[in-house]
This record gives sequence, structure tokens and C-alpha cells, in this order.
Amino acid sequence: MIAEWLKTHGLSAYAAALETAAIDLDVLPDLTDADLQQLGIPLGDRKRLLRAARQLRDEPPPPEIVPSPQAREAERRHLTVMFCDLVGSSGLAAQMDPEDFTRLLGEFYDASRLGIEAFDGKVGKLLGDGVMAYFGYPIAHEGDAERAVNAAADVLTRVAALRAPDGEALQIRIGIATGLVVVGEDRGEGRPDEAQVLGDAPNLAARLQQLAEPGSVLVADATRRLLGAIFECEDRGLHSFKGIPQSVRVWRVVKRREGLSRFEATRSRQLSRLIGRTEEMRTLLDLWERAKGGQGSVGLLCGEAGIGKSRISVAVTEAIEAEQPIVIRYQCSPHHANTPFFPVISELTAAAGIE
Repeated sequence: MIAEWLKTHGLSAYAAALETAAIDLDVLPDLTDADLQQLGIPLGDRKRLLRAARQLRDEPPPPEIVPSPQAREAERRHLTVMFCDLVGSSGLAAQMDPEDFTRLLGEFYDASRLGIEAFDGKVGKLLGDGVMAYFGYPIAHEGDAERAVNAAADVLTRVAALRAPDGEALQIRIGIATGLVVVGEDRGEGRPDEAQVLGDAPNLAARLQQLAEPGSVLVADATRRLLGAIFECEDRGLHSFKGIPQSVRVWRVVKRREGLSRFEATRSRQLSRLIGRTEEMRTLLDLWERAKGGQGSVGLLCGEAGIGKSRISVAVTEAIEAEQPIVIRYQCSPHHANTPFFPVISELTAAAGIE
């Protein structure tokens, strides 16, 4: 690169000397007359080279080439969709100044967005007095249905902290559904980063939101199955919805169950037989025998996600169940990375029966 630059200034004769000294255009403006004299460059050419180098320093950087945006290709994804709706918005709009109502809507949007993004959800659309969000796009997680319900609880709490002009807390209702959808470029007039989500899940989530009571969260049966036993849910029976071909069983989320491991909560109570982990089981059971003899020990199970770490832990606990050991579980969560001692607090809360 420096050889070409020198050529444009009629100084090609010194390209070899500068390259041998590992001098390129990035350091050329920092050279002094003494530096160039050491390289054996005559006085006149030193002056010419220094003058050109000063111009190089003053030149603006080349403009950054930004690739033109590519149209988002449609793809099939398994999403959990959430709809939030502000209760009584029509009445609020009638009794409030338009600017004040717009400001209140903005606070509702902000509270919803913070709660949704706290659990890695994405706000899809702002629909008047409602918000649509999805979990599982653009990044899919193992527990997107759980994230959606956790986000719903967070949004309920945040919105309840907002106040209407009469001092009453704002209320919302939320519907959540899970299913296969097609995600593609939004060809409407929405934000540039919005995606168009087509399928039964968005329609069903919107219908569930309309059915929900103020301050409650309704989930479709497919979502409840993914939640397992993580949340206590109340069966609200079968319902038929416009645009949905089959009746859907609806559940109301009551509360999160504490003190239950994720492995137990999301899997069948009847586990298949453990195969091929003889060495790991023997090592952990040996540590248990040493601990009973007064030699406290620690065993660390590590491995990539889904390899069976939790399954081995359950098998060890079952193997020593007759000895009635005290089992204490501390579970970390990526959603509480900034909450000090969250696993310990959760365990103590569950053990003490604090609601």
C-alpha cells in the first residue's frame, strides 16, 4: 500500500527502504526528519515526503461502505406469541387530554417493552392500546414458553405501578399461545426491524387476551404443555374462537411453583431407565459414602446442554432415597444474573413457605 502511495508522489525510489523498516501509511505521518535521515533519504526528498505525510494526516477517512439492507427471507419457526391489552383505554381516552393520554400510552409501551426484553422477548408490534411480542425469534431458547409467562408476570407488575388520572392502577390482560408460524419481512408501514408473523399462534394469542380478565394471563393448551409443572395453572375449559378451526383448551396461570427443579418440572414423572452412566454413578455414590464417613466432598458434573447432567443427579438421589438424605437445590437463572444470591434467596423462600 505504501509503495502505491509513494508512486503517486514521485517518491517510488524509497519504497524498499520504508518497507524494510516496517513503515506503512499508518505510521508515516509520525515520522520526523531525523527518522528519514537515518533511512538515507536526501534532504530535499525528506522535505517532500514529510509534506505529503502531513497531507495524509489531514485527509478524511474513506467513507464506510454500508451494504444495502437485504429483504428478510420467510422462515418457519416455532414461536410463543404474547398479546397485552390495556384495560379501559377507551374510557381513559375520553376523559383525558389527548397529549396526556398519548403520554400514558407511551408509559404503558415502555413498561411492556422492559418486561418483555428482560426475558429475551421481542416486541413485534404496537397496536393502539395493545402490544404483540414473540419469544423464539430471532433467537430461539430452550424455554421460550416459560420466558413468555415470566415476562407476562413482569409486565403485569410494571403496568400496575402506573396510575390513571383518578389515581387507580392501570390494568392489562394477556394472552399467550405457541405454534408453528412463518416469519418474514413486514411489507407494511411498520418499523424497519419489524417482522411479519403469520400463523394460528398470533390469532389465538389475540383471542385469549380478549377472553382474559383484567390482571390475568391466559395460555393455550400447547403452551401449558411446554410449561410442564413450572407454573400452577387453572383449567378454564374448551373454547371456540373465530378464525380458529378447532376448540382450544384454555388455562389461567395462577403462580409459579417454587422449589421444583426445571428437570422435574418439564419432564414426565415416569423417567426412562438410565443407560451407560456407570462410571459417573459410581464416582458420585463413592463421594456419598465418604461424606457419610465424615469426609465432606464435592462432585462437579459438567457437559454441554442436553447431555444428561440433571438426569444423573436424579438417578443418584433415587439411589440413596432409602437413606433419607437432605437434598437442597440451588438453581441459577440467566434472567437473574444481576440479582445477588438469587439461587440462595429462592431456596430459602421456598423452604420457609414465603408466598
